[in-house]
Amino acid sequence: MLEIKKKHNCSGCSACFNICPKGCIKMEEDSEGFCYPKIDKTNCINCGLCEKVCPIINKQKIEPTQKLRAFACINKNEEIRLKSSSGGAFSAFAEYVIENGGVVFGAGFNSCFNVCHQFCETKEDLEKLRASKYVQSKIGETFKQAKEFLNQGRLVYFSGTACQIGGLKSYLRKDYPNLITQDLICHGVPSPLVWEKYVNLKTNEGKLKLSKITFRDKSTGWQQYSFTMKFEDENCGEYKKSHFNEPYMNMFLYNKILRPSCHKCSFKGNNRIADITLADFWGGVYKKYAPHFNDKKGVSLVLIHSLKGQAIFNNLTEKLNSVEVNPKTALKANPMVKKSTIKSPSRYFAMKALNKLPFEKFVKRYGKVLL
Repeated sequence: MLEIKKKHNCSGCSACFNICPKGCIKMEEDSEGFCYPKIDKTNCINCGLCEKVCPIINKQKIEPTQKLRAFACINKNEEIRLKSSSGGAFSAFAEYVIENGGVVFGAGFNSCFNVCHQFCETKEDLEKLRASKYVQSKIGETFKQAKEFLNQGRLVYFSGTACQIGGLKSYLRKDYPNLITQDLICHGVPSPLVWEKYVNLKTNEGKLKLSKITFRDKSTGWQQYSFTMKFEDENCGEYKKSHFNEPYMNMFLYNKILRPSCHKCSFKGNNRIADITLADFWGGVYKKYAPHFNDKKGVSLVLIHSLKGQAIFNNLTEKLNSVEVNPKTALKANPMVKKSTIKSPSRYFAMKALNKLPFEKFVKRYGKVLL
């Protein structure tokens, strides 16, 4: 029977929840707002499947099917690129899958602007999966749904954090030729409870209705992006702040509200379990590799780990402009590919105060800009 003794040993991937044949595992929030498995022992049949599919207990040996390749990419569709957090590479992969009768899974907002994994079967629905969401996404039953589509013979593209991809692969327990997995170079995942409280604060406890939230609004520039909230009532105006001085982004970027496992991540490294890794193409490598991409509208870094990943990438020439780059050089500007995020000294105090302080005071205290 699965037992979580130290919280940094659970990423909340939900593989155990999805695999339980008796449905006796639930993912329940702790006081920090992060979900952990809770087992109803009265219904447990001690099959051991929950332990067998835990990607941290049973870390999979990664055997790359090809040498790591890296590309700087921008979407040829300028509108999609501007709506994307970086260069729009995700949309190119996702559109190709849908054009070939497939299904795309990723993180999107629900009606309350909480973040959860969901699937799309049309290009129009990809809008809700596009762009970054800096909150831990709840997987729910999407692993089961993905398996159903795979068993039907449909092409499935599953996008998520490295720990979520690890959970999916462990849950499936075999390789599917019609599955394409894509992870991210991840800074860490913030608390869904902090996010929920922040949305409530900004909407005056739901009295103001949101129409859109953008964590990486590029209207102020790709590298100088803003956090934006738009409301249904145009008279309410728009909440927009640079990520440098926005309280929620400050708590995220300064590591005050991340999941414990993010500070001891089991999924770091150049070699990944996913077929594809996406990230921002940061740094001065433009000067050497792709100076013509440096128009401040965003560039994607695409890392290809497998033959399956390479095969789908080869079909995107009509959707992406790309330049192959040296992986070592490109990754210098993305140290989180190998390193876990360092825990802020303020994290302990912030999480202790989360359910004690009035949230407005919590934000003023822990959302201060440290510049």
